[in-house]
Amino acid sequence: MNLVEYPDSELMMFDLADVLASELSAALRQNETVSFCVAGGTTPGPVFDILSAINLDWGRVTVFPSDERWVDETSERSNARLLKKRLLVGKAAAARFLPLYADTPLPEDAVDALSAAIAPCLPISVALLGMGADMHTASLFPGADRLAEALAPDAPVLVPMRAPGAGEARVTLSARVIEDAMSIHILITGAEKRAALMRAQTLSPEEAPVRAVLDAATVHWAP
Repeated sequence: MNLVEYPDSELMMFDLADVLASELSAALRQNETVSFCVAGGTTPGPVFDILSAINLDWGRVTVFPSDERWVDETSERSNARLLKKRLLVGKAAAARFLPLYADTPLPEDAVDALSAAIAPCLPISVALLGMGADMHTASLFPGADRLAEALAPDAPVLVPMRAPGAGEARVTLSARVIEDAMSIHILITGAEKRAALMRAQTLSPEEAPVRAVLDAATVHWAP
């Protein structure tokens, strides 16, 4: 794990956006198309705002979330809704977006089709993740019903997930798919998450799922 500390979150957001843009540009110089996997939630919003205004060949970039709540895009809890509002605007509106939600009652009804759409975009070129104070990342939650399957070396691309702290049913990229990304960044803020990050390094992936991807990640932290 590479930990980068910043004096304040505003500086971190600008610096991280610059790093992500540089990595996407480098990947585009080597590949016809690239993939950009991003976290939901409000924390990365400022990074998305900055990225959306940066000159990239966005038409060759495929964007998809690391996980999704099983809710329609009309819901304020939809990661797709957030990404379309904050990232896929301005210059980045030209990017291709792959949702991790389909209009079916349960994620199990659609996970095979969603996985088939994501598979050609693997390995992920650049991934931007978050981490909760409970040490979850994507929707890999401690105590989740299918966590062991999602952490397995032969895990499928996507795994439906339910956990006490997750609220709705979700679908998430497996740890294997995230760990195979060419570049992994984790964005966190505040003392509580810094303490959780330090604790995660002493625990197993079953106890702290973020541990499954930490070794390959650069963590960006600001107070």
